[in-house]
Amino acid sequence: MSDKIRRPPAVSFRSVSKLFGNLRVLHNLDLDVVEGEHISLIGPSGSGKSTVLRVLMTLETIQEGQIIVHGRNLWDDYGKGSVMSPHASEIRRQIGMVFQSFNLFPHMTALHNIAEAPMRVLRLSKDEAMLSAEELLAMVGLSEKRNSYPAQLSGGQQQRVAIARCLAMRPKILLFDEVTSALDPETVGEVLAVIRRLASEQDFTILMVTHQMNVAREISDRILFLHGGRILEDGPPEQILDDPREDRTRSFLRAIREA
Repeated sequence: MSDKIRRPPAVSFRSVSKLFGNLRVLHNLDLDVVEGEHISLIGPSGSGKSTVLRVLMTLETIQEGQIIVHGRNLWDDYGKGSVMSPHASEIRRQIGMVFQSFNLFPHMTALHNIAEAPMRVLRLSKDEAMLSAEELLAMVGLSEKRNSYPAQLSGGQQQRVAIARCLAMRPKILLFDEVTSALDPETVGEVLAVIRRLASEQDFTILMVTHQMNVAREISDRILFLHGGRILEDGPPEQILDDPREDRTRSFLRAIREA
């Protein structure tokens, strides 16, 4: 982490609030994530973890505050509530998100699932997009499944294709939202191995919502414990997981270990 501290922020949240009706799910959130930093978001259900990712991906609106990505305002607050930047789609191309559900096109092979968006959005030639898709399939260990359709793949294999599809769009920031929660225990490991490899071998900025404390410990520069839409505790993995300061963090981790 020491070499990363000197880097500029990739993402900044400034007093960000998010409401669903009268329910405030993010409370004046302030957070800086420097370029290349790996952050895990942990906490109980409803604490706001996934909402942090979704507002960064502009899948949800915010009511107050600013979100800045590589120095450009994605959301801005002019004193009458936050509005999305007119350049949001351009800024958002720097961000890739992998969800709990795989969302693969059922009528396309693994290879075409990965190549489709780069051809349509990045305007890559078919040959260039296919070559990139082949390389990404190899990276996630699925070269032999290039011509398989989603229905012919296990859940873990589908999620690895989804990760490769995300990478095909050449993002600088990766968001992982409980990407193993829909998998059976036998396939969780193969997906986590890909995330470990991305964290150790690439220079992505990563924000990951997870209940896998072993992975959070291994890949994270920092772990944030969220509760009630606020960051209750923020620190290095060994401090948060082994010696948390807050009673609520301790009770959450105890429940995770006993589950």
